[in-house]
Amino acid sequence: MTKASDLFVQCLEEEGVEYVFGVPGEENLDFLESLSHSGIKLILTRHEQGAGFMAATYGRHTGKVGVCLATLGPGATNFVTAAAYAQLGGMPILMITGQKPIKSSKQGRFQILDVVDMMGPITKFTHQLASGDNIPSRVREAFRLATTEKPGATHLEFPEDIAEEDSDTTPIPASLNRRPIAEEKAIRAARQKLEAAKSPILVIGGGANRTMTCRMLTQFVEKTGIPFVTTQLGKGVIDETSDKYLGTAALSAGDFVHRAIESADLIVNIGHDVIEKPPFFMKRGGAEVIHVSCIPAEVDPVYFPQVEVIGDIANAIWQIKEDILPQGHWNFDKMAKARAAEEEHTASLDDDMRFPVYPPHLVKTVREAMPADGIIALDNGIYKIWFARNYAARQPNTVLLDNALATMGAGLPSAMGSAMVYPDRKVMAICGDGGFMMNSQEMETAVRLGLDLTVLILRDDAYGMIRWKQANMGFEDYGLTFGNPDFVKYAESYGAHGHRVESASHLGELLDHCLGSDGVHLIDCPVDYSDNDRILNHEIKELSAKLTL
Repeated sequence: MTKASDLFVQCLEEEGVEYVFGVPGEENLDFLESLSHSGIKLILTRHEQGAGFMAATYGRHTGKVGVCLATLGPGATNFVTAAAYAQLGGMPILMITGQKPIKSSKQGRFQILDVVDMMGPITKFTHQLASGDNIPSRVREAFRLATTEKPGATHLEFPEDIAEEDSDTTPIPASLNRRPIAEEKAIRAARQKLEAAKSPILVIGGGANRTMTCRMLTQFVEKTGIPFVTTQLGKGVIDETSDKYLGTAALSAGDFVHRAIESADLIVNIGHDVIEKPPFFMKRGGAEVIHVSCIPAEVDPVYFPQVEVIGDIANAIWQIKEDILPQGHWNFDKMAKARAAEEEHTASLDDDMRFPVYPPHLVKTVREAMPADGIIALDNGIYKIWFARNYAARQPNTVLLDNALATMGAGLPSAMGSAMVYPDRKVMAICGDGGFMMNSQEMETAVRLGLDLTVLILRDDAYGMIRWKQANMGFEDYGLTFGNPDFVKYAESYGAHGHRVESASHLGELLDHCLGSDGVHLIDCPVDYSDNDRILNHEIKELSAKLTL
């Protein structure tokens, strides 16, 4: 006979779990004791939300399930945002929460919530364990569902009386579960439409951000010469220093990249999820669309693809690549003209050395400081638009941003998860002052773990994204400004290294120093967002509209 909590941990070991991120409570103590005798490392965080974000980022990088732990009640409710972050972003996680005894409890309804029902709308699978004998099957099912397409969040509630039970069951070994390959007729139809098109274009979304898919798409573009754009979650699938890269759809509409897409007569939409804002809208009689994804299209008035290629994306692209012949009648001049106009506009801004630092110069400086395989983890704010548009991603999953739930507070934990998965790569969290303060307590966790990490705080003493929208709507500046601590002293109080940017040129020097040094470094960087409304809401749209394509 095996104690149920020991059996649960054995099941996690069978699944190859390396870490459990979390904040334990009284109801987790049997599980915690069992975990202490295993080869799995507990990563104790300062907030359950941080644990969830770290687990999700682990899943995003590895494709394996990130596991996180919380107690009942407030511990479980603190997982809700992280669950939605993973579910919408396609990151596989398993959340384990404790619960009071379910067979006999003498504490009434103290701290009791229906956590399983609460998790239902934001997970792929949620279940209360009511018997130790069911643990192996429920854990195996949670892991299986977390990683099948589309990956996402799962949840198991582990009551403390069940954790104390004995069971004679054993873990169920992981099963082999491969994605099906696309059907031959769909591949042929896609290839025929591509060869017949005059100006085809690739639109690459987050579903393509997998290692093998990146390889196949790079080979496809090299063979055909067909240019590509990306969504924000698709950044880095193909090296964006390629001359076939036409930009990233960071603004909702009216950007140079949208003009490039408008000049196409056939759009190959690869791995795009409707969870992101659409980079284009279909019109009756307009450009046709080929939908290439692991899951069928969700049809609505602005998205009704003519061909759906459903199956493993890497294999589908490989099949099309093997059969397609580059066509002499293909013409990408209009797309190239739109891209050249965008590059010219960016070049007119990114050498502006004003202080506080100008956003285009900030992005250029960070790009120059980071190696090709360096990872930037963005929190949510107006700077996300600047980085999505102007930061050339060189490799997959090197620009971690959240364009699904778009939550604040994820930047620092996401960078920490990245530094754990890739300890030999340079990792930088880029956070607004608002988002950083939502999970700034995890600085202690980062220092305690001995991570090598740079945290760049873009300080404007306001919720800048909403302030930008407020200005665009013609409203008075109201209700969005705040004060901040001395971030340098704040970092030092955690045992990290604090730095303050004194000029635009000083930023590059500090980045080089921090990225070249061990330990946790925080950089307080004042930013000048005064031109956000003028450039992003007006100038870009006016210049792109004037292009004659």
